Amino acid sequence: MKPFSRLARVAAGALMVTAFLPACHKENTWGPDVWAVVDGKPINRAEVERQFRSRISQSGTDPSNPEQALSFKLNILNELINNQILMAHAERSGVSVSETEVDQKLAELESPYNKEEFERKLTDQGLTRDALRQEIRQSLLVTKLINKDITARLSVSDAEIADFYQRNQSRFNVPETTYHLAQIEVTPVRTPGVRNLKNDDADNPAAAERKIRAIYARLRAGDDFAKLAKEYSEEPRTSSGGGDMGFVPASALEHDPQLKRAIVALKIGEVSGIIPAPSGYHIVKLLGREERGQRTLDDPSVKNAIRQSLMNGKEELLRAAYIENLRNRAKVENFLAAQVVGAGGNPPASK
Repeated sequence: MKPFSRLARVAAGALMVTAFLPACHKENTWGPDVWAVVDGKPINRAEVERQFRSRISQSGTDPSNPEQALSFKLNILNELINNQILMAHAERSGVSVSETEVDQKLAELESPYNKEEFERKLTDQGLTRDALRQEIRQSLLVTKLINKDITARLSVSDAEIADFYQRNQSRFNVPETTYHLAQIEVTPVRTPGVRNLKNDDADNPAAAERKIRAIYARLRAGDDFAKLAKEYSEEPRTSSGGGDMGFVPASALEHDPQLKRAIVALKIGEVSGIIPAPSGYHIVKLLGREERGQRTLDDPSVKNAIRQSLMNGKEELLRAAYIENLRNRAKVENFLAAQVVGAGGNPPASK
C-alpha cells in the first residue's frame, strides 16, 4: 500500500469517527435534573447551580457570557464527580469522620459570626445547617484520605532543595526592603462593596473617628488584629483576609512619609497607632520584614519556602494522578458534558 493512500484512509476514518461522536453519547435516563452519575449515585443539577451561584457571589464577578458560565459549571461538576469518587474510596479504605470532628469544624466556621449573621450566610449560600454539616463531613473525609494516601508519602531531600536554590538564585535576591503588612482602614464616607463581617461602615468624619478609636482601644486591650480587621475594616480587598496586604516594597511607601515612619519604627508583631490619611484612618501591623540583598540557603525561611514549594508541586502531581487512577476504576456518566458536545457548545435549556 502506498504511504499517501494509507494516510488518506486514516484521515478519512478519523473524520468519520469525529462526525459520528456527537450522536453516539449515552442517553440520560435519569432525567434533566441529574447532570452526572458516579457508580450509580446521581449528582443533581441543583447542586451544581447552587455552588455556581455561591462562588459567583463570593467572587463578586459574573461570567461575561453563557459559554463562560457553562464552562464554569462543567468545572464545578467535575469537582463534584472527583469528590464523590474520593468519598467512596475513603469509605472503602476505612477512613471515617466523627461527629465531634464535624462539631469542631462547624464551631470554627461559626466563630466569627453571631447566630443571626451565620444563618444569613447559610441562606445566602443556599444551605441549611444539616447540608453544611454534610459538606463539612465530606470535606474532612477527603482531607483525611489525601493525607493518608498522598501527603504522608511525600518527602523532599536536602539535595533537591539545594538543586532548586542553585537553579533559582535570582528569586531570592530581594532588590529592596519589603514589609509584610496588615491593615485596618476606616473611611469617613460610605464604602462601595464593604465586606466586613459586621457590615459596619462609617458614613461621616465623626463616626469614622469614633470607630477607629474604639478599634484601637480593643487592640490595646489585647483583641486579635485579624479578627477585628475581618469584622470592621472598610478596605474591601483585604478585610476578608484579616487585613493582610502581603509584602509591600519600601518604595511604595514614599508617597506617604507619615505612614512610612510608622511602619519603619515597628518591630515584627507590633501594631501602629492611629494613622490619619486623606482617605480616612489606618492602623497597621507589621507581620514580617525582608531586608534587601541575596538571601542564602543558610536562611531557614528560604529553606522552608523551597521545601514547601517542592512539596506542593509533588502533592499536586500525585493528587492529580491519584484521582485519575480512581476515575479509571469508577463508572462515570457526565450527562452535561455529553449534552454540550451534542449541542455544539450551546448551554442547556433553562427549566
